[in-house]
Amino acid sequence: MLVLTRKAGEGLIIGDDITIKIVEIKGGGVRIGIDAPRDSKIYRQEVYDRIIEENKTAMQWDMDALNSLSTNLSKEKKDK
Repeated sequence: MLVLTRKAGEGLIIGDDITIKIVEIKGGGVRIGIDAPRDSKIYRQEVYDRIIEENKTAMQWDMDALNSLSTNLSKEKKDK
């Protein structure tokens, strides 16, 4: 991990197309401005972590629900 010290008004460049600027430092908080291509996905860490957890949960299969779905689909085929 690269750790830098920046003052308000200073910034840094990532690659050729992302600029990060320290907008304000106030009361233990830092306001950051990010200039990046519109197709760049930028998330706060806690939001990104939540997305990852929800994706993991969505990938887990509930066997009871799958069995119920399978049973219902089988019944529909027989009824046709």
